[in-house]
Amino acid sequence: MFINLSNHPSSEWSEEQMAAAVAIGGEVVDIPFPEVDPNADEAEIDRLGYKCVERIVLVGGLGGQIVHVMGEMTLTHNILERLHYLHIRCYASTTERNVTINADGSKTSTFRFVRFREYRPDKAVYS
Repeated sequence: MFINLSNHPSSEWSEEQMAAAVAIGGEVVDIPFPEVDPNADEAEIDRLGYKCVERIVLVGGLGGQIVHVMGEMTLTHNILERLHYLHIRCYASTTERNVTINADGSKTSTFRFVRFREYRPDKAVYS
């Protein structure tokens, strides 16, 4: 199972991204990444991280699932630490960003999926 914990539903992914996800983990299941209040303290991040990991385990169990984690950085880090502790492999998606400067001076950015890259825990810490 490939769990997509992000604000980008797999129904909106390109064929290339979906094929890459299926090749890594099989069936794709979406779990929305929660909104994070910019005023949230570390205790709130810990609470949110716990709830996200609890949901991931409820959906995918404790074996075999892969988790795509993309979202607010401090919560992402919290979630990754918890998932790595449980020996659950995690991936980020990488994109190529193309920027067009419009006639009015505004910018339009488009993103093209390139690959999934594994988040790898520090082997000295998790060995």
